[in-house]
Amino acid sequence: MNENFVITIGRQIGSGGHQIGEKIAKYFNISFYDKELIQAVSQETGLAKELFDKMDEKKSHSIFSNFLGLHNSVMMDQFYLCDNYLSNEALFKIQSEVIRKLADQKSCVFVGRCADYVLKDYPRIVTIFITADFEDRIKRIMERENLSTEKAKEYLKKMEKKRADYYNYFSNKQWGVAASYQLCINSSALGVEKTVAYLIDFIKQKLQLD
Repeated sequence: MNENFVITIGRQIGSGGHQIGEKIAKYFNISFYDKELIQAVSQETGLAKELFDKMDEKKSHSIFSNFLGLHNSVMMDQFYLCDNYLSNEALFKIQSEVIRKLADQKSCVFVGRCADYVLKDYPRIVTIFITADFEDRIKRIMERENLSTEKAKEYLKKMEKKRADYYNYFSNKQWGVAASYQLCINSSALGVEKTVAYLIDFIKQKLQLD
């Protein structure tokens, strides 16, 4: 019996979801994938990392194939190239296959990338969505991106729409809606550290971990 488990984290911009995911992965001593997933996909497929950077958290559109590092022609034959374009649907399919392969190989924390949808049939999975109070989110964005309050609000609105569009398009579910996840939590209610502790306890109970 495969004892591996996966934890997927959806998160609002500035909610601390990345930090929380890292801490959970460290506690369980398992692999963590956020931006790291793009590198993993690039290494697995031979496709240029920049290609997935461009697709990341954008809904369906096409990208010029001259960004590709096409080292794995066998894999590329499985997907479709048309008029020198590689569609985001094809890229999503490639990325999803790598997510499944990683989940089969080892226990992981995945942040974003519709991993909860990609692994929806995985037997040992915990799907979480993290939100936070608006003021806390703006403060994090200001500090992280070195932006003014107004610029941070613009950034949040723009990135939030991209994130929601990406998730809703590829998953056919609603990003941030409670019914799409097993647990939704506001990190402002307890703070990051206590939120991490709460989630670790939830994960242990959900997966019956010692």
